[in-house]
Amino acid sequence: MKKILLGNEAVARGALEAGVRVVSSYPGTPSTEITEAISHYPDLHCEWAVNEKVGMETVIGASIAGVRAMTCMKHVGLNVAADPLFTSSYTGVGAGLVVVVADDPGMHSSQNEQDSRHYARAAKLPMLEPSDSQECADFTQMAFRLSEEYDTPVMIRLTTRVSHSRSLVEESDPETPAVKPYAKDMAKFVMMPTMAIARHAVVEQRQTALVAASPEVGLHKTRRGSSGLGIVTSGIAYQYVREALPDASVLKLGMIWPLSIDLIRDFAATVDRLVIVEELDPFLETEIRAAGIPCEGKSLFSLLGEYTATEIQAVLTGTLPTAAVSCDVMPAALARPPVMCAGCPHKGLFLALSRLKAVVMGDIGCYTLGALAPMNAMDACVCMGASIGMAHGADKAGTPELTGHTVAVIGDSTFIHSGVGNLINAVYNRSAITVVILDNSITGMTGHQQNPTTGLDIRLQPAPTLDLEALCAAIGVRSIRVVDPADTFASQKVLAEELAKPEVSVVIARRPCALIPTGKGTERAVVDYEKCTKCGACLRLMCPALTPGADGKPVVDPDTCNGCGLCIGVCRFGALGKEKK
Repeated sequence: MKKILLGNEAVARGALEAGVRVVSSYPGTPSTEITEAISHYPDLHCEWAVNEKVGMETVIGASIAGVRAMTCMKHVGLNVAADPLFTSSYTGVGAGLVVVVADDPGMHSSQNEQDSRHYARAAKLPMLEPSDSQECADFTQMAFRLSEEYDTPVMIRLTTRVSHSRSLVEESDPETPAVKPYAKDMAKFVMMPTMAIARHAVVEQRQTALVAASPEVGLHKTRRGSSGLGIVTSGIAYQYVREALPDASVLKLGMIWPLSIDLIRDFAATVDRLVIVEELDPFLETEIRAAGIPCEGKSLFSLLGEYTATEIQAVLTGTLPTAAVSCDVMPAALARPPVMCAGCPHKGLFLALSRLKAVVMGDIGCYTLGALAPMNAMDACVCMGASIGMAHGADKAGTPELTGHTVAVIGDSTFIHSGVGNLINAVYNRSAITVVILDNSITGMTGHQQNPTTGLDIRLQPAPTLDLEALCAAIGVRSIRVVDPADTFASQKVLAEELAKPEVSVVIARRPCALIPTGKGTERAVVDYEKCTKCGACLRLMCPALTPGADGKPVVDPDTCNGCGLCIGVCRFGALGKEKK
């Protein structure tokens, strides 16, 4: 049966058909839907791990125990999982083990454009790169087979356009691979130096074997066209090349590491000009040039962002399709700055921090928008869980303007992901920072996934609930306060009191995300126009539910307003109130 599936859904389907038994991942755009789709399949274990390292270690254990396992993450999550990933290359596997990483060229929802292909080379692991949904399913099944045949974890690299594009997939019946009997094997799985030295030799032999077998197992495709121009490409870039250059000869690589240089050399010999088309880094180009094969690549194309078929056609043929030319003269869409949602629980808290002129070390999530107007209340943001460590470092720097004014802001899921260790460190090393945990009762940025604080698992079944107050107390935090961030002035008072303390304190800003059922208010804001002075304080909140009317007074969109009360709290004239929806 054929279905139209997202690339991510097709990876999930391929894993099911390969007989995967354990899946452990942390949500991260553009990879999230893989694990969400798998959660709908019964009779296998699927979970949200607290971070990517934990997910990686979970599936390593499942593989050693004898069942096929998979973990999925976005590119920056691979940094978190790198420690166990590299050593799993040495241990090899019990049953098939697949690691899916989704890169984000163009940074649609990421803080960098990291190219995960470098991890495959550094960890000496095979990596496959599909270009559409059917290949996502097929390559996932092949990855499990290669994993067991060559005793190695196998990586699959996606990019945003593959993950989030839909195309036809031919579904088939799932396999039911036998559970591999467990056998104690210290020489293979205990990576002490003596064992690791021996396993390194196995890894190098495996690389050689994979290169030799690559033409047969690498899922490569060759399309013969004009001998004047030959393209080497992979992944989504292949789709652009196919559209832009229908007459060119193309070598599409399925396994992009290790590279079959002989295959590429043979292809190069059949064309007059060889061009490497790949987004982000010159990964393929560097290896091909190092092998002494003349080629072009990044001298023609950018190191930045995503490519398009139009761009490739323009660069390599000097022409543009008529449709592309007509698009160039169309007026640009008006810029629309990103804002927090109506009723977002984070806005009032950031307004309080802004009024306090606190130095705010931020973190990854919806609340990173606290750096923008009207809050302007975030000084730095680097990666998941870094806010507490950065605040501690700033405090220890002894800079007068930061001492006693440093705040770390971190979401509940992010705190669990990689903030707990930093909080332990700050308490242990006698920091004097205030840590604000934005507890919105969900993992918001990636689309409302459950986490250990929500009381539900990935399948929405009851699960033990982590008590943030008890956890912070166990770490040694002596001052723990809970505020409603929608009450911005009460939050400001509490924050000021905690900032004055010469030790680590924690403020938990607790209010559900406005987009989940428990965050839906039953009231909405209404305007008393006789009391309104047109001061604009409510409009400066930039709430999507409030717009200026023709007379300059606020107009409330009743469908958008969530009744959080933030606008009511900032109105000094009592012109805003609530009524039942």
